[in-house]
Order: sequence, then structure tokens, then C-alpha cells
Amino acid sequence: MGCMTDALRFAQELVRIPSVSRFEQDDLQTGEAALTDFLEKLFGELGIRCMRQPVVPGRANVVAYVQNPAAARTVLFDAHQDTVPTVGMTIAPFGGEISNGRLWGRGACDVKGGMAAMIAALGRLAAERPRNAASVILACTVDEENSFRGVKRLLEGPWPAARPDMAIVAEPTLLRIIIAHKGLTRWKVSTLGKSCHSANPERGVNAVYLMAPVIAALEEHARRIAARPAHPLLGPSTLSVGAITGGSSVNTVPAFCELEVDRRLIPGESPESAFQECMGDVLSRVGRDYAVRFDGPSLAEPALDTREQSETVQVAKTAVAEVLGSAVACGAPYGTDASTIAAGGIPAVVLGPGDIAQAHTPDEWIDVEEIEKAAEVYYRIALAAGR
Repeated sequence: MGCMTDALRFAQELVRIPSVSRFEQDDLQTGEAALTDFLEKLFGELGIRCMRQPVVPGRANVVAYVQNPAAARTVLFDAHQDTVPTVGMTIAPFGGEISNGRLWGRGACDVKGGMAAMIAALGRLAAERPRNAASVILACTVDEENSFRGVKRLLEGPWPAARPDMAIVAEPTLLRIIIAHKGLTRWKVSTLGKSCHSANPERGVNAVYLMAPVIAALEEHARRIAARPAHPLLGPSTLSVGAITGGSSVNTVPAFCELEVDRRLIPGESPESAFQECMGDVLSRVGRDYAVRFDGPSLAEPALDTREQSETVQVAKTAVAEVLGSAVACGAPYGTDASTIAAGGIPAVVLGPGDIAQAHTPDEWIDVEEIEKAAEVYYRIALAAGR
């Protein structure tokens, strides 16, 4: 039961350390540096070896590991250090208050509760040294909420122990096993006009007007892909225009307009093919000589599609069922580090405490009891993988 107490204590400490991912548009950039330092110190106190893995200047993964020389398998645990911004929160974002059976604060649900449970499980493995456990690597990665650079750097290696045979990614899943989730790609579309004084608009070319038929073509493309056969766990592919900018002042005809496209992929689709298909479809509607430019993709993450019969899923099911009495495998519409890990050759599933409905919310929280159950699940995954 010491593991359970540790999990909650670690979660509270993690929430109290700001680690807001560095979004370009965010004026309150904190980054993960303070949390990275804390994690290094914590692993040292637990007697767990770890290494710092630089990703970009000022941002580094922390990779900890407990190695069992007799183990035939190595399990990778992955949890991201960063959170989304705190703008608009209705509670103290880094208060880490525990009340009504909940831990409150930014990142409590996404994903510091899950990280804390993994740390507690790793600490228990280090202390107890069960003979038949798998070796475990715990990667605390950066930049998951923005560009996934942390997990991409992780896969470049070198690994501190044997290359992992399977991976468990902590995200709020209510301890359900996510075996499939959508991929993601984003790109920008721009139109170029000619500016002039708005008193004589006929002397210019309005880039905002030029964008209007492009938006209509994108909307029609979104309808077309949504009408295709859906994935049994994930539903259909989707496309959304999420942001648009244009012009510099109301009394100037705009010479430039730009929008950003968010495209969610189902298994079988690739980021590049989705981009090329959309570009071809839009250009066929507005004309290939039309003054429109496609830039990207700026972000490309594949979908996750792990077979339910795979060893990774069966190990996770065994551990979850031992703790909860039953185990459920399902899909999710959002993206995680798991798809990048799986694309790198390590079969992966997503599994963690908390409800995705609470992630990124103004009053983010996670159920305390679920953190403690997750710590037990992660510990038993190491045992199940070692059998």
C-alpha cells in the first residue's frame, strides 16, 4: 500500500510545478525545465537510475529505468511532462489541492496523475525487485501538447536498457485500454492579393474574398471524407478549419489571408496522402491557376492501430483485470505519443487514470482513487510482461 500513498504524493508535487508547453502564441510560457529538474532529483531519491535526454534548448526528456538482468522483456512507460496553458482556469492552476476525493490543478488529469502512478510503480519495482518482473523504462517526455518532439527524440535512442518490447502510454482513459486512436496532420492555406486604400478597392485584389471559395471547397472536402466508411472504433476521418487571419486594417484591402487546417486520420491513412488529397480536391474546385498556396504539413502524426490479440494488449488486459476485475479495450478520437512509438516499431497502447472529459478544462481534476489503482496496474504490467 506504500506505492498507493506515494502515487498520490507524487501527483500533488507534480501538479504544483508549472510545466506549460511552449505554444508560440502563449505569453505565459514556462516550459518543462523546473519539472525536469524535479524528476531527476526524485528518481535519485528513489534510488532509480535516470538520464537527461536533450530535445531542444531548455527542454529535455527524463528517462529512468529499473533493469532486471534476468528479464526477457522490457516495457516502456511513457508520460509527458507538459500541460496546456492555464488561461481561463477557475481554480488555482498549480495549487494541487486535494478535496472531495479529487486532486485539482492544471495537468492533474492530463497527465501528471498518470505520471505519478508510473513513478510510484517504478519506485516499487526498484525497492522490491520482484524476480520475474520485466525491465521497465519510464520516459517523461516533453512537448506532447504541441509538436511531439520529445517522443520523437526518445525513439532516436540510445536506450538505457534493452530496446522496449512494448509500450504503455499514460493518458486519461478511465483505465480502459486504448488500442486505436486517430492520427493528426495540420497545414496552412493562404491566398495572395494586392493591397490598396479601401476607398478605391477596385485597384487592389482582396485576399479575403479570394479565400471564400477555398473555404467552401474545404467544407465540401470535409463532408466527402466524413461520408467514407468509418473505423469500427474511431468513426470517420475529419477535417476542420480552426483558425483564419487576414488583412492589417479595416481601411486597407488585404493582400494576404491564411487559415489553418486540422485533419484527423484513421488507420490506413497517412499524413502526406491526406494533405495531397485535400490540395488536389480544392485545386480541382477553384482552379489550378487560382492564387492559393498550401504549406505543410506542419505536423504529422500517424494513427494508432494495435491488434487486440497482440502480446502488448494481453499484458495490459491481464494487469487491469487483476486490479479492476475486468478489462476493456476500445478506441479514442484524440492523439497521443503511442502512435509515434508504435510507428517506431514498439507495439503500444494507451492506459491511465482520469477522464479525458476533465483534461484541459478550467477546473481540471482527477479522482484520487484512480491514481492509486493506476499505480497498481502499472506495477502488475511489469509482472505480467515478465511471465
